[in-house]
Amino acid sequence: MTIRILTSQVKTETDVVSVRQRAKQIAQLCGFGTQDQVRIATSVSELARNVFNYAGQGKINFSIEGDTPPQILTILIEDNGPGIANLEQILSGNYKSPTGMGMGIIGARRLADRFNIKTGTNGTRITLKKIFPRQAPLITPESSNQIFSPLASMTTQISVAEIMQQNQELLSALAELKARQDDLLLLTRELEDTNRGMVALYAELDEKAGHLRHADQMKSRFLSNMSHEFRTPLSSIRALAKLLLDHVDGDLTFEQEKQVAYILQAASGLNELVNDLLDIAKIEAGKVDVRPSVVDVEKMFSALRGMLRPLLVSESLTLTFVEPETPLELFTDEAKLSQILRNFISNALKFTEAGDIVVKAISVPEKNQVIFSVIDTGVGIRQEDLQLIFEEFSQIEHPLQRKVKGTGLGLPLCRNLAKLLRGEVAVVSELGVGSTFSVTLPMTINIPGEMNIEIIPARIKTNDVRKPVLIIEDNISVHLQYEKFLHNTEFRTVAARNLREATERWTAERPAAVILDIVLQGEDSWLWLAEIKNDPTRSEVPVIIVTEVEDKRKGLSLGADAYYVKPLFKQQLLSTLRTLVGQPSLELSHEHLSGIQGQM
Repeated sequence: MTIRILTSQVKTETDVVSVRQRAKQIAQLCGFGTQDQVRIATSVSELARNVFNYAGQGKINFSIEGDTPPQILTILIEDNGPGIANLEQILSGNYKSPTGMGMGIIGARRLADRFNIKTGTNGTRITLKKIFPRQAPLITPESSNQIFSPLASMTTQISVAEIMQQNQELLSALAELKARQDDLLLLTRELEDTNRGMVALYAELDEKAGHLRHADQMKSRFLSNMSHEFRTPLSSIRALAKLLLDHVDGDLTFEQEKQVAYILQAASGLNELVNDLLDIAKIEAGKVDVRPSVVDVEKMFSALRGMLRPLLVSESLTLTFVEPETPLELFTDEAKLSQILRNFISNALKFTEAGDIVVKAISVPEKNQVIFSVIDTGVGIRQEDLQLIFEEFSQIEHPLQRKVKGTGLGLPLCRNLAKLLRGEVAVVSELGVGSTFSVTLPMTINIPGEMNIEIIPARIKTNDVRKPVLIIEDNISVHLQYEKFLHNTEFRTVAARNLREATERWTAERPAAVILDIVLQGEDSWLWLAEIKNDPTRSEVPVIIVTEVEDKRKGLSLGADAYYVKPLFKQQLLSTLRTLVGQPSLELSHEHLSGIQGQM
């Protein structure tokens, strides 16, 4: 929807000032702030002056586009002059002229959200677009007549008061700049004094941090080395004890067999402690490799059920695995997830004499997470001890603790493993009633590399030479859908969940095309699209909008090369990508865009 506001003719120098007045008043009526009003008025004034100086005459059209917020103020400047011969040199900022030609064009392009210029021997056509601020009221065709009625009574006579007003605006701006400069000088002196003290403090903190890092490294190295050194003699003790219990060298008396069994039991407990210490040391040293794969929860539960049922020594205790109602899969490290669940279940078996132990998985699609829970009807934990159980070598005093031997490292290890998988553990318990231990994991693991973890998914190719397509989408399931769409094609996906990540990905690798979702969490994709299409170094990259927002006119107006409303199908995506990426020209006509949309 387009709402036409006003058309102004530019034939005299008086018209240039008059157009500036009109532009400022229109911006004010549209709800723009004072600074944006001055920017819009200045841009229009500079371009109108160019029309008068180089074309002799022209006209300026003001209109509003869009029927949902934020709307767009569109200003079209047209003339029938000889055109601009050195346009590319002017836009690059390299053109020098004693008359100042080109400075108005460059300034207007910087002040607008979207700038487009076409020139030739039959005239020049410049389009400026400015997105309405968030708090601006929605303007409809019905309300536009009342809102812009003051324009009809505005005279075209330019008075000395108008010139004085412009001078006052310049003087006010200069005074504000001078005040800010004085404040900056004062602040700089204060910062210099503060920095001297901060430098000394940072030096002291850095020295202490170095000592702490060294001590932590020595601790991890000690644990790792000692764990390896303990393993060899422990393996020998266990092997010799088993030989004696198997009567390889002759029979043992009842008392001797009992004592050797104690030796084997003690060696096994110590071996368990050594294994836990080694795992924790490896995690702290950043030497644990995370190898994600597709995990079928039902199959994993079946394996755990077969592994842990032999540990049920009491008929009054049951272990139940609740299968998901629908098939559930996630992309994570299955071995580490199984280790976490085994530790949770082992603890529940140790401290539950009778009752039920239930293991279940719950999918949370809106957060792209899966919650695994182990619920028992055991002894429970006091509220003040809930944090203590996740500290290394910590154990809670309880009569059952005397019967059950543990290392105090199982739960801390679970917490560290969950962090590696980008998740977290939690516990809810009531003394004498039971406990619920849970681990929450993302549906798809996405670990950057700051923890020195090597992620080696089987389906990711490191030497992929296909054309990169930047996917800006905050829904992980949609990312996986695009990945399947582009599998075995000439394109590959480069994922970004927000605009910050999109900028980083673009800097690292220039995409051949961009797929953009307008609805991102707390971010304005419209402004980002305008910035991309107004950037000479990035405007050539085609942008395909795939969103739930039905505002195709606004998207195409801001520079999108194609617009789809979800859901998008594979053939639509591939056809559009091949059409846009293979285009010999950098600019598509509206007729061509209509043809692309016709594929929906």
